Amino acid sequence: MDAVIKKLMPQSAYMEKPVTDRPSEAEVEAAVRTLLRWTGDNPDREGLVDTPKRVAKAFREMFGGYDMCPADELGRTFEEVAGYDDLVIVKDITFHSHCEHHMVPIIGKAHVGYLPDGKVVGLSKIARVVDIFAHRLQTQEALTAQIAGVIQDVLNPRGVAVMIEAEHMCMAMRGIRKQGSTTLTSTFTGVFKDTPEEQVRFVTMVRGGGV
Repeated sequence: MDAVIKKLMPQSAYMEKPVTDRPSEAEVEAAVRTLLRWTGDNPDREGLVDTPKRVAKAFREMFGGYDMCPADELGRTFEEVAGYDDLVIVKDITFHSHCEHHMVPIIGKAHVGYLPDGKVVGLSKIARVVDIFAHRLQTQEALTAQIAGVIQDVLNPRGVAVMIEAEHMCMAMRGIRKQGSTTLTSTFTGVFKDTPEEQVRFVTMVRGGGV
């Protein structure tokens, strides 16, 4: 498809790095050694000697969203869509995040839909936006709102709908210890927020019930 590609100017808030004052790798490894001692184990035993370095490397990967701008992912849009202006949904976007309260995993899937207003974005870019926000310390409520907010602000569609289903290890591994319990959150903007029928259509399509 010969597409007309536009560069959009995202809002500055999405360009800023959430974290700018990082400690050195040596400080991170020292902190991990302290945590290993806190567990009651010996950080100098064979199996744990390289654990601080591995944890530092893993954290760089798991929290890489702090170094990425979600608005940049939405900056390339396509206007040659043969007049298509109906609902676009990307379902079952799997993600791993971490709870900002206990730093344990949140594992789930996101469903993202929007009503285009003359332009669409590459489908993989929607998944990238989910990953960027997920690779930060999160609450599920904030994650849901952030995904919808950046798509609405940058693409300016007629509306955005986001639904997230996730299991929180802070509930499964500690405290109440309820394995298999899932949390469902949703955010609607524009037409979806103002028109209950559009919300129902989005949820129905996500659930596999057609239109």
